[in-house]
Amino acid sequence: MANDPSKRTPAPAGRAPTPTSSRPEIDAFVQRARSLAPPVAPGERGRLIFALDATMSRQPTWDEACRLQADMFQEAAAIGGLDVQLAYYRGLAECRASRFVSDARLLGGLMEKIDCRGGHTQIGRILAHARNETETKKVQALVFVGDAMEESLDDLCASAGELGLLGVPAFMFQEGSDPVAEQAFREIARLTHGAYCRFDIGAAHQLRELLRAAAAYAAGGIKALTDLSSRSGAGAQKLLAQMR
Repeated sequence: MANDPSKRTPAPAGRAPTPTSSRPEIDAFVQRARSLAPPVAPGERGRLIFALDATMSRQPTWDEACRLQADMFQEAAAIGGLDVQLAYYRGLAECRASRFVSDARLLGGLMEKIDCRGGHTQIGRILAHARNETETKKVQALVFVGDAMEESLDDLCASAGELGLLGVPAFMFQEGSDPVAEQAFREIARLTHGAYCRFDIGAAHQLRELLRAAAAYAAGGIKALTDLSSRSGAGAQKLLAQMR
């Protein structure tokens, strides 16, 4: 993927356990969130940036993440379609993004070309990239999957605030239970009016549900997310409860 000519490098950017959500909390959120983002305009497809930490600590679950991305497309297809851009960072300073694609097989092929490499986190560059993309053409949501944070929290919060002003919620999915990462991910989610959820290492079904819920939101707005929650989506219920 690093040698794919369609890639472009994003520009640089300037713990307590997750509570169980109650039905009243979900209902209250739905009332507040109806104005978070308008539904995708008729005839247009939603756009979602799927960003991944590809540093060495993610290697044990990377192959599983490659398989789960297909579920995002399946959920979006049932709602009305979604274009997804893959972004990732790894190594000493590598941070790249693909073009937006609508074919799950193509995205899967891109992910299969990536191998995890040691390095520090570059979440700030992901946030700046999402801001730049939506300034060009509206992005409905940013999904980030990672397990660590090694940057200035103040800098990340500043970038997240800019993204929030543009109406791009960040769905921050944390693998594991690192308290520093949790604090940062929660703040990014709060400042972008998005959601934070933690999933257990190796629990593929948890991440699958969360990705389906994020895709539903990006493709059909809060109504689609609410509909998924009412059908059975445990991941959708978590996002509804966590979003602010």
